[in-house]
Amino acid sequence: MLANLNDVLFDAQKNHYGVGLFNTTDTDMLEAVISAAEELRSPVIIGTAEVLLPYGELQLIGKSMVNMAKNATVPVVVHYDHGLTFDRCIEAIKLGFTSIMFDGSANDIDENLKKTAEMVKIAHSFGVTVEGEIGHVGQADTSDNDDKDMYTTPEEAKSFIKATGVDALAIAIGTAHGAYKTKPCLDIDRLKEIRATVDTPLVLHGGSGLSDDDFKNTIKNGIVKVNIFTDICVAGKTALVDGLSKNKDVDYLSLRNLKVEEMKKAVMKKMILFGSNNRV
Repeated sequence: MLANLNDVLFDAQKNHYGVGLFNTTDTDMLEAVISAAEELRSPVIIGTAEVLLPYGELQLIGKSMVNMAKNATVPVVVHYDHGLTFDRCIEAIKLGFTSIMFDGSANDIDENLKKTAEMVKIAHSFGVTVEGEIGHVGQADTSDNDDKDMYTTPEEAKSFIKATGVDALAIAIGTAHGAYKTKPCLDIDRLKEIRATVDTPLVLHGGSGLSDDDFKNTIKNGIVKVNIFTDICVAGKTALVDGLSKNKDVDYLSLRNLKVEEMKKAVMKKMILFGSNNRV
């Protein structure tokens, strides 16, 4: 069933668990994520990001996402992640997405505030929830997530929420997008301070590659939405490589099913770790 962020994150915040956002680029990944959610009776957020559109065009993957969400037996938020342009965000809303992350974090603070507030006004008129980002969530391959000057401060979070009206806020506390080269050092004390300052649901980007303890600590201290993509890709790639190495004559459909099953297992592992299982 279709849901938006408010439908799933408020309960997660009240009951201290996390809901996974699993970005997808094709229907194999979609099947893996939604079947995992249905088996575990977990709310889930499925998404795609603007940077991923070359691998799954929005008009193609978006319609599939909305259709599968409508037919699911658990709450499914259809989320447009890291929307960088108004045109693409509006396109996602028209396709039936129930949530938009407008990412203006690369702009200066004033520009980020202005553009995010405008997107909130537009999206809310359609009943669509909006996630914003303040601070800089780094890139693992460049280790720019180590620059604490780019981390979110409690004061920035409070003023950003007040000025924009976002429904969820992505914060920077030391995570990064992509596969980590070195162990990330998360600023949990900063997370605690932000959580104590604002009531809006908080989001952790760059979740793939964190340790189980990292996830538990962030959720315990206020994170309610966790973004995952790289881990699903790794599970799918490993399944393909292993399947071919064990049987070079394996047919495509069998290999495809193996890939979906391994991605599903990876998603289920995260859902259980986040504590979202058996919540529906």
